[in-house]
Amino acid sequence: MSRPLVVACGALVAELRAVLAADGLTDAVDVRYLPAPLHNRPERIVPALRELLATELAGDPDRPVLVGYADCGTGGGLDALLAEMPNLHRLPGDHCYEFFAGSDRFHAMHDDEPGTFYLTDFLAKHFDALVWGALGLDRHPELLPMYFGNYTRVVLFSQSDDPAVVAAGRAGADRLGLAFEHHHVGLANFERAVTVELRRVA
Repeated sequence: MSRPLVVACGALVAELRAVLAADGLTDAVDVRYLPAPLHNRPERIVPALRELLATELAGDPDRPVLVGYADCGTGGGLDALLAEMPNLHRLPGDHCYEFFAGSDRFHAMHDDEPGTFYLTDFLAKHFDALVWGALGLDRHPELLPMYFGNYTRVVLFSQSDDPAVVAAGRAGADRLGLAFEHHHVGLANFERAVTVELRRVA
C-alpha cells in the first residue's frame, strides 16, 4: 500500500510538523499544504483540494489520504468530497478552534458567549494579513462596527507557550475594541485527532 498522504491547511504547518515529529511519523507520510489564505475563502477549499488530489493521486486513486481540515466553513462541501472518495478522511469538528480546544470545551465556551472571535497561534501572529487586511479594515476602518459590532470578546486558543503570540492576540483584540481572553490548549487534542485519523487511513 502507498504511504498515506496528508493534505493540510497552510495555517497548520508548525502544529502538524510538531505532532508528526512527536509521534515518529515524519518519515511515514507525505505532506502537502494548501495556501493558508484559503482559511478566509472556504468556498475555494474543496476546488483546491480536488486540483491537488488529481495530481497527487494520479495513477494511485486509492492512496489513503488524511485531509488536514475540519469542515472549515465549506458547508458540508468537504464531506461531500469525502463521500465521493472513501480513501479520504478529515479531522473531526467544524473548524480548527474545535479540534485544538476539544469539542466539549469549545462548545461550552461558545454557548456561554456566541459573540466570540477566535484566534489560534497562526491567526494571532498573522492578524494584520488574515484579519485586518483581509477584511479591508486597513483601507476602510469605518467598516469595523459592521464586521464586529455583535462581538464581545476575542479568545486566543494558544498551542505554544510563546508570549509573543499572546501579545499579538491581545493587540488584535485591542484593534477590534473587544475584550481579550487567553486559553492555552497545547497540542494534545490536535495530536489525538491526527493520530486517530492516520491510523484509520493507514
